Amino acid sequence: MTEAAEGRFRAGSLAHRVPDLGALELLLAVARLGSLGGAGRELGITQPAASSRIRSMERQLGVALVDRSPRGSRLTDAGALVTDWARRVVEAAEAFDVGAQALRDRRDSRLRVAASMTIAEYLLPGWLLALRAQRPDTAVSLLAGNSAAVAERLLADEADLGFVEGLSVPTGLDSVVIAHDSLIVVTAPGHVWSRRRRALEASELAATPLILREKGSGTRQVLDAALGGLARPLIELSSTTAVKAAAVSGAGPAVLSELAVGEELSMRRLVRIPLADVSLARDLRAVWPMGHRPVGPARDLLSLTRG
Repeated sequence: MTEAAEGRFRAGSLAHRVPDLGALELLLAVARLGSLGGAGRELGITQPAASSRIRSMERQLGVALVDRSPRGSRLTDAGALVTDWARRVVEAAEAFDVGAQALRDRRDSRLRVAASMTIAEYLLPGWLLALRAQRPDTAVSLLAGNSAAVAERLLADEADLGFVEGLSVPTGLDSVVIAHDSLIVVTAPGHVWSRRRRALEASELAATPLILREKGSGTRQVLDAALGGLARPLIELSSTTAVKAAAVSGAGPAVLSELAVGEELSMRRLVRIPLADVSLARDLRAVWPMGHRPVGPARDLLSLTRG
């Protein structure tokens, strides 16, 4: 028998020879109260169930533990000795539980979120507000960057949950789709495209210098894939807000998430340019390290994004 197998055999034998914690707690209650019925009530079980559990423990140990009489229940000499041992086991279990709870509290007292810029700016604030109502004592830190940076944070254990916007799931991460989005082409009202009568074709979009997000962002990934990598940057900026501000100023056409420009479109600070033959739809995903399903506050936040 190998050392590992022998260890498993010893552990399995011990599990069969030693009563479980519930039985030991019952024995301690009998010793303290002098009554099987009283011990059962304290632990939330009936007197017959308590008596049956004591008998089962006696059979398991091979010794009598309790003398029963109309006046109550009294420990035998062996029962008194077993009770002393049981007390140490239960105290050790309580210490174990306190330690484990401390670890859970430490985990649950913080949440590190990494999110790509559009999600960080336009969706996360509402989700985090809802999370605060559920977990007011959880401190949340937000790391905003492009989709590539989000993946790096997660894989380096610098974030508990991430959100990305690209076409594919970064290597090493599991994911779930939480929402759908589309990129749209926008210009300031004075731009020549704002007066055009026909939809913009992909070839014309690819030939025109655009205000764009940087390489590595989910927005840029979707646009490059749709145009075969032919998108031409007029300006490259590292945030959705910066791209939007440049477009509003009249610097040139921009490609932005539909989520980001609702107010500007409704107030005519930006104009949407229809597209003829190109789709810029994309999925928004929650991501986490492969094989490590979110737990604690990360799990709660994930459920809120899908509500």
